[in-house]
Amino acid sequence: MTRNILFIMFDQLRWDYLSCYGHPHLHTPHIDRLAARGVRFDRAYIQSPICGSSRMSTYTGRYVHSHGASWNGIPLKVGEITMGDHLRKAGMGCWLVGKTHMRADAEGMARLGLEPDSLIGARVAECGFDVFERDDGMLPEGPDGAYDPDGAKTYNEWLRDKGYDSDNPWHDFANSGLDADGNVLSGWFLKNSPEAANIAEEDSETPYLTGRGIEFMQQAERPWCCHLSYIKPHWPYIVPEPYASMYGPEHVLPVVRSEAERQNAHPVLKAFMDTKIGQTFSRQDVREAVIPAYMGLIKQADDQMGRLFAWLEETGRDKDTVIVLTSDHGDFLGDHWMGEKTFFHDTSTRVPLIIFDPSPEADATRGTVCDALVESIDLAPTFVEIAGGTVANHILEGESLIPILRGERAGTLRDYVICEYDYSGSPLAKLLGVSVRDAVMFMIADARWKLIHCEGGYRPLLFDLENDPQELVDLGESDAHGEVIAAMYDKLFQWARRPSQRTTRSEAQLIEMRGKSGRRGIVLGVYDENDTPLDLTVKYRGRTARPWQEIVKPKE
Repeated sequence: MTRNILFIMFDQLRWDYLSCYGHPHLHTPHIDRLAARGVRFDRAYIQSPICGSSRMSTYTGRYVHSHGASWNGIPLKVGEITMGDHLRKAGMGCWLVGKTHMRADAEGMARLGLEPDSLIGARVAECGFDVFERDDGMLPEGPDGAYDPDGAKTYNEWLRDKGYDSDNPWHDFANSGLDADGNVLSGWFLKNSPEAANIAEEDSETPYLTGRGIEFMQQAERPWCCHLSYIKPHWPYIVPEPYASMYGPEHVLPVVRSEAERQNAHPVLKAFMDTKIGQTFSRQDVREAVIPAYMGLIKQADDQMGRLFAWLEETGRDKDTVIVLTSDHGDFLGDHWMGEKTFFHDTSTRVPLIIFDPSPEADATRGTVCDALVESIDLAPTFVEIAGGTVANHILEGESLIPILRGERAGTLRDYVICEYDYSGSPLAKLLGVSVRDAVMFMIADARWKLIHCEGGYRPLLFDLENDPQELVDLGESDAHGEVIAAMYDKLFQWARRPSQRTTRSEAQLIEMRGKSGRRGIVLGVYDENDTPLDLTVKYRGRTARPWQEIVKPKE
């Protein structure tokens, strides 16, 4: 049967803020039901703790070290092959509804003569997707202009058509409250997070994108992959009623941090703790203002999943559609004295991943939980296999999860996961006095240990995930763990030595090439023609020629 793929991604959704992953107050029955019908992966990791580079890894199936788009706004190289390229080769369309955070390689496109409005140019400029609607979800504005002038572009037009009269209704209505005098209470200021967004709930961002996803599927030609990519629960942290009133400070979980953790912090980690957002989220009043709104955004997202899944079932599309639900990274929310997502604790790097495969072959694994080490780059080869294509292992660095979904194997073939962060364009690099070359970090984690390496001559960080699952005690200076640190570095070096840039020849082609040069006339190291198979030298034996002196006339 021809399969479709509904690839749902939320932005900044923590893995532990769903009830199927154990949150005690935030009940997400619709996502839980999806997990009950499919496989819930308990140790899924992203490849970079920031939107742009994480998504580029997911969309290319390649590590950040390979694709090079290592921070927000850094273009994906024009030659990188994406999920859409692989799927179209297998006969499946690949469409975007929502966010990618992709920046096009305009210089590379111009060099190759690719016009942005051509079919190929448009796909290259949109991370390999055909675009039903791109909505990167934000239109913040400052004294130097907008962060992304095209942010929320179509959504803003839609809001204005509905009567939300403003030059930026995304901000003034969808992401701000309103006081009694009609003053806009901006969602950018965290004190306003408890306010209800001044918008009808059905007109807010998450219901809007759900509707657009349904509209795409109604008219799509099969087989298709639809990347339904939500903006929330990413900041600004504000949500309309009834969700604004659902949760309060009493639902905020105790913060995960310790005073010793802060006092003994590695210098790079300490710099992240000391940022403005780290200092702000270290305050309990800020957490009590923000986290209930964050929970409300997730509750709204779950209700929209109920709407979406009900439509799939009513139309029968659930019977031929693989559903994948995940996030691009988490959110510290004050844990470990930090806000945002840009460090390597599980709070940020571990994400929810649920896959429902309607095929009978997956019946044996329904409702199961897999604790294998999984990476976001595994999704692209999984999708290619669903589409019936051949996985290009010399390009795609992840591995297909189909054997796990169908009960053929309990885990992945890897014994570690990798995450990377490049902070060379961040004010932190200047604060630490670190060069552009050295402002990079790598995380490697196996079933028990997590090691973090910071370039620039710093010592490593080490966490024992078995005995310290909250990652509060850094063992990077512990002499007793020297062998563990060395073993983790060996794994990191093994990963760094992989031939990730050899993407123009497959393993099978390379094996086939062995010895081919001999059959094309290259004869090296042969002293006598009888020392090598005679059929290889047939072009060099039994030949005659005249002496050159008989050919070249002497000069007069």
